[in-house]
Amino acid sequence: MTDPQLVLAERVQQALGAAFGPEHASEDPLIRPSQFADYQANVALSLAKRLRRAPREVAAEIAAHLDFPGTVEVSGPGFLNLTLSDEWIAGQAGDLLADERLGVPVSASKTVVVDYSAPNAAKEMHVGHLRTTVVGDALVRAHEYVGNKVVRQNHLGDWGTPFGMLVEHLLDIGETAAVAQLEAGEGNAFYQAARHKFDTDPDFNARARSRVVTLQAEEPETMRLWHMFMDATVRYFNKVYRLLGVTLTDDDIAGESMYRTALAQVCDDLQARGIAVISDGALCVFPPGFTGREGQPLPFMIRKSDGGYGYATTDLATIRYRVEELKADRIIYVIGVTQSLHLQMLFASARMAGWLPDNVEVEHVQIGSVLGSDGKMFKTRSGESVKLLDLLDEAVERAGQVLEDRGYDPALRTEIANKVGMGAVKYADLSVSHDSEYVFDFDRMLALTGNTGPYLQYATARIRSIFRTGGLAPADATGPITLGHPAERALALQLLGFGSTVDTVVSQSEPHRLCAYLFDLAQAFTAFYEVCPVLKAEDESTRRSRLALSAATLRVLLQGLEVLGIEVPDRM
Repeated sequence: MTDPQLVLAERVQQALGAAFGPEHASEDPLIRPSQFADYQANVALSLAKRLRRAPREVAAEIAAHLDFPGTVEVSGPGFLNLTLSDEWIAGQAGDLLADERLGVPVSASKTVVVDYSAPNAAKEMHVGHLRTTVVGDALVRAHEYVGNKVVRQNHLGDWGTPFGMLVEHLLDIGETAAVAQLEAGEGNAFYQAARHKFDTDPDFNARARSRVVTLQAEEPETMRLWHMFMDATVRYFNKVYRLLGVTLTDDDIAGESMYRTALAQVCDDLQARGIAVISDGALCVFPPGFTGREGQPLPFMIRKSDGGYGYATTDLATIRYRVEELKADRIIYVIGVTQSLHLQMLFASARMAGWLPDNVEVEHVQIGSVLGSDGKMFKTRSGESVKLLDLLDEAVERAGQVLEDRGYDPALRTEIANKVGMGAVKYADLSVSHDSEYVFDFDRMLALTGNTGPYLQYATARIRSIFRTGGLAPADATGPITLGHPAERALALQLLGFGSTVDTVVSQSEPHRLCAYLFDLAQAFTAFYEVCPVLKAEDESTRRSRLALSAATLRVLLQGLEVLGIEVPDRM
């Protein structure tokens, strides 16, 4: 099975080479979907200027040399309208139905490190962690689907001076009470209580500062208490991960503490090579191209003037580890957009040090903010960050209310509500560009119409219902596929775009492209279903063909949603 857009791109490039010489065979054909044909190639307009010929003349020359399974028409100022033959589309749709991979070959073999979720162990997870977790997990799934070796990295904030006061507060309230509070996700209250005592109680302040020293020295009792704190916190994180259905496990934790013994070496190595220099008492790297407001070089501080280390030090140790030990070919940081400058300077500093060689790709998948209905950062009425666990519980509860009048027994309704609630939240997040802001709105997310998770889930349930009614298994619908109605043709053509869409998600780190594709596919199926009877088709060959189209649609929807990390109920 071959993606039609790729076929057309290849054929147009061959025509360009034949018409104007091999030096033009690598031109971008500029192929886009068209309302006047299946696709439109606009390359003649851009090429005409360089050839100093009229665009329509260039387009006509391309058309004369173009060989593809369909028809071509020159229109307007020099557009090429390309229409594929019904027979070719039907044949390719049949090939897709017979292909276990649905047109997505296992063609990749890179080691891809994905840094995502990364909550702060001293705080509870809030809605801001939703996007880094969900987007990161979708990218992980997409890379694994195409055959890459993926190394998940949950870079927890689990080390540093705040843990002195947190460990002391744990002792003050008692180990049992502290563990219960942390497991319940009340990390903010725990932190705020410790911070209040640190700021107002001189004795506690002194104990907390002393505890930092024993923590940094890895004194056994302090480490026991630190592990107790972390284990309880991670158990809470895991509740969120299980509810969201993401693939992170304890084995993927690679927090700041993991690199604590490497920080001094990072500084020593950079200083010895003259890459880092002392500036105002601090050790800094000055990567070229970064300047402050007055044009002064911007420092990337790796050791503070008091000898302490910061995020920059840990992040350099981290990137060095990922290249040298994990053998990464590509490193993806799924982190908030506000960290853009820090990561740019990190990458530049690591390149200077040779720890990030040119053959290793590195990228920042920038995550935009989640907004409330007022267009401001999503908060509770009291102005606090919304607990992620509370938000997810509410999504499931609301989904259950939507399903209340559908006659399901309580156990089945709960199962469906969990999948619909989580699917709604995750899809709402994934369906917008990751660097864009979006408004968190339960009513819109849970709607059964429009570009929502429940709409796609309902589309799969509707197709399964067709097969249940017909007493058939989708796997038994093998065609052959024939195209007689425009809605059949439109659905078949849409099915053929799955492979290139997944490839775009992997290459561009844009899960919203897959969401848009699946929504268009579900809409194409709805249009097909409304005008093309399936079980009551006019003859047996048409019935077989439409069942095959329905089965192919179901498989692509299910596989696409699985790549996005969205579970699908059998019924809705």
